[in-house]
This record gives sequence, structure tokens and C-alpha cells, in this order.
Amino acid sequence: MKQALMVIDVQESFRHRPYFRSEELPAFLANVQSLIERSRERGLAIVQVFHREPGEDPANPFSAASGLVRTMPELTIRPDAVFHKRVHSALFATDAAGGTLEAWLRARGIGELLVTGIRTEQCCETTARHASDSGFGVRYVTDATLTFPMRTRSGREVSAAEIRERTELVLDGRFARIVSSADALG
Repeated sequence: MKQALMVIDVQESFRHRPYFRSEELPAFLANVQSLIERSRERGLAIVQVFHREPGEDPANPFSAASGLVRTMPELTIRPDAVFHKRVHSALFATDAAGGTLEAWLRARGIGELLVTGIRTEQCCETTARHASDSGFGVRYVTDATLTFPMRTRSGREVSAAEIRERTELVLDGRFARIVSSADALG
């Protein structure tokens, strides 16, 4: 089955959000970079997706006007295709001509996606669920996703590790196969 590596929202915008924390960033970027390099060696399609919000407010780090909707500089990617989205699922993302990522994948006979990116429980998880429900196989590369602590409505802080664990729990065996970056291409 043909595979594609999805690099979702690994963009400079996140460094400009108040919740951003950099502790796990180096390991995350190393895992994503390793997957990019190994995917390229194996001839897998590499797709980059950016989250871009509407409007021209330069103070919004996810608007085009901010100049921050671009690859984090530590990452070298050279994607086969680039898409932009305004919602959580990357399958709804569109290219410069208006074609959807889902149509691009199907036109190339790609049947399985390796999901990586930022944020673990938001765009990455949503993409995995959508892709699975749309008939794609999904390998969710958990150590090549990044998230940040969040607060519950009652005020308790939920760590990034807890969020990852919860995401793995709800996806594994239902929507995706949970894999490490070391085993993702095996």
C-alpha cells in the first residue's frame, strides 16, 4: 500500500502563542526530521500542511499577514506538495489551485498516512480520525507529534504526556496504529 508522510502545522506560528513551551521541541523536531529523511529515501510522498486563519491581522500568528505561517527553521523538508487549512483536519486543506489534500492523495493511489505534527490532540488527532473514517490506513507517529499542557475547566493542568497518552488511548486500534518514529516505516 502506498504511503504518504503528513507533516501537519510544524510552523513558526506556535512559538508566538502564550501556551508554547519549548522543552519537547528538539526531540520532536529530530523525530520528524528523521522521518522526512527516511521517507524521502524510500520514495514516499511528503506532504506539508500549514494552518492559516482568515484575516489580515499581523498580530495573529496564524494569519498570512504575520509572516509566521512558515516551516520552523530547524526543519528541512522539501515537500512534494504544500497545502493550507483553516480547520482541524488536514484532509480539508487545499493547494494553491484549490484542490484538496484528500483528492491529491487519492489521485496518487495513496492508501496509508503517517501522521506527524503539532498539536497531538487537535489537528493531528482530528486528521487521523477523518482519514480513518475516509478509508485511509493511519499510522499515528506519536513521538513525532507535539503538544503543550492544557488546563481543564476545573483548573487542573494536564501535562503534554497525559494528553499524548489519552490521544494514543482513543486512537489505537480504532482509528490508527500507534507507532514510534523509529518503527513508523516498518
